[in-house]
This record gives sequence, structure tokens and C-alpha cells, in this order.
Amino acid sequence: MNYRRNHDGYGYLFSLIKRRTEMAKKIRREVMINGTKRWISGNNEQEYAENLLAALAPQPSTEMRFAQHKHNFRTYAQKWFDVFSKPNVEMVTAITYKRQLIRYIYPALENLNVEDIVPADIQKIFNEMDGAARETKTKVKNVLNMILEQAVEDDLLRRNPLQSRSIRVIGRASKPTEPYTIEQMRFLVQSLNRIENPQDRAYLALHALHPLRLEEVLGLKEKDIDLIENTIHIERAVTHPARNQPLIKDTKTEASRRTINLVPQIIPHLPQNAPECFVLGGDSPLTYTQVRRMCERIQRDTGFDETISPRRFRTTVLTDLYDTTKDIKQAQAAAGHTTAAMTLKHYVKGRQEHTNTAAPIANAYGLGN
Repeated sequence: MNYRRNHDGYGYLFSLIKRRTEMAKKIRREVMINGTKRWISGNNEQEYAENLLAALAPQPSTEMRFAQHKHNFRTYAQKWFDVFSKPNVEMVTAITYKRQLIRYIYPALENLNVEDIVPADIQKIFNEMDGAARETKTKVKNVLNMILEQAVEDDLLRRNPLQSRSIRVIGRASKPTEPYTIEQMRFLVQSLNRIENPQDRAYLALHALHPLRLEEVLGLKEKDIDLIENTIHIERAVTHPARNQPLIKDTKTEASRRTINLVPQIIPHLPQNAPECFVLGGDSPLTYTQVRRMCERIQRDTGFDETISPRRFRTTVLTDLYDTTKDIKQAQAAAGHTTAAMTLKHYVKGRQEHTNTAAPIANAYGLGN
């Protein structure tokens, strides 16, 4: 026991002497750097020299160090699009967002850091969208707002500059879709037999006489048309988010998935194919280019005096459906709208420019002749 205690004591003593010897070898010198005393140390002359050179090197200012941690807007916005937007929205929506970024937002903000954006930078975007409709500016605002709100959540901004009371988003009203006249619609319907291509005839018969969106017409399959019950079942849509290749998708809203009456007089103009075939296109839906050329052929074959514009057919049919029935709920159901207000605001145009609103009330209250 005594030997072991003495042995441990000697070991500790030797260790202490060794550590003090090593500490004695360590270099530690006081130097003056830019008017300030600094202690520079090193385990040897080489390490001391390296530490001294590092201390003498110019140090970045506070502003420079802060700038090194800022986030370039375009890089940040692209990451937002790739992570939060593109994987979680429909393709057509993602393409719309990307279009707003590339066309309007990036050119204005890509050279700025997120942390440096102020309301004036935002207002400049809308000011430079000269001639753009208010609806277009609102789309840009919505995309930019999502990015800046994410920056607030990430603690890059204390407040979203887009929420400033100074921001003004104004623009011309979007041009409403004008319906074709009754005379024009009668001309087209009576010209169906003059259209050479059977598929073109089927398209015009379906779209000119039913309150369908173009994407709903393109999405119809043979099985969706019930020739016994004279009904059309709208189950899907076909869009062209990339401007040509078709994309098969769900209807625009749940209310858009509906059943409407088929005008029986058009049945001879409809093809008879396998149930899973598209009414227009057969095995696959029509591309954007095919639709555009189809409309050009219809105008040429019929001798129509205006461009065949698919979006005008839906507005025209809903306008005349309401004018004939005066039943907004029926028009709403046929349109596949969630609310009657949507149908009235955007689709029911009315045929009479000057309607006497006094005569009906007078007649109803016994003052008429």
C-alpha cells in the first residue's frame, strides 16, 4: 500500500512538472494593433506568427458582416416556388405563378436582398405594369405576398412591405366577354352542315348550344353523353397549361361536376366511338394548336363574320338561358357555379340595353292599362 501511494504521488509530480514545462514553452506576447493592446499566443514560433498575421488582417465592418448573411430575393423566391408552391398546387396554377415571377417580379427585385425590400420597391412593380388590367396586377400581388409572408415567418423581415398602406394597385378593368348576338348564333347553328370536318361539327354543336367551358367540352368522353336520357355528364376537364400539350384534370370546382340536358337535335352531329374515347380527339384530347386550327376551319367553312372564340359561347348560352327562363338558379346550376352571384356578375349579360323598370311594377300594382 505504501509503495502504491508513493508511486501515485511520484506520477502526479512528474505530470505536473511536464505540464509546467510545456506551458513555459508556449509563447504569449502583448502587441499593439491599431492602437489597441492585444495578447497573441502560440505553442511555437510558427503558430504564433500565423496568429499574429490573422490578427493584423483587416476585419470586415459590421455592415459587411451583416450583408454577408442577407438573402438574394430571386434565390429566395425560387426556393419558395420549388418547395412551397410547385409541389402543392395544380400544374396550371404553378405555371401561372412562374409566369408572374419571370415576367414581372424578378425583373424588379432580383438584384435586391429580401431584407432590404421596402414599400417603394413594391409600388414600382405595379407602376411599371403600364396598361395591365387590375386583374393581372392582382395576380402578381398575390404571388409576391406569399413570398414576403414566408420571409416574415423566416425572420428575414419584421413586416411585409406589401401590407403598407401606401401601396396602390390600380389598373384598367378587364374587358368583359361579350356574347354573340342572337343572329350570329342562329347563323352558326344553321351552318353546321356546311362544316366539312365531322369533329369540327361535333365541337360547334356541343359548345354553341350548351353552357360548357372549353375545358369541359374537351374533357367529354363518349360515355359521358347519355343518348337515352339526353344528358351530358361533366366529369373532367382538359387544359393546356404549357400552351400546347393537354392536361387531363378534375373539374374547376366541385359544383362544376354536374349533369346538364343535351339538345337532342345535335345527336346526328356527334361521333359514335368507344366509351373511353374522347368525343373530340379519340384516344387522346386535342392539343392547344389543334383547338385553334379547328376554330379557324369552322370560321372558314361557315363564312362567319367574326373570330370563333370558344369562351364567348359559354357567356352567350348562359345569357340567353337566363333571358328566356328568368331563373338565375337554373342558370347557376347549368353553369356549374357555386353561387348565383358568380353567374350574374360574369356571364349573364342581358340582351336589352334599355329596360323599362317602372312598367312591370305599375302593372303588378294595378296601374297598367
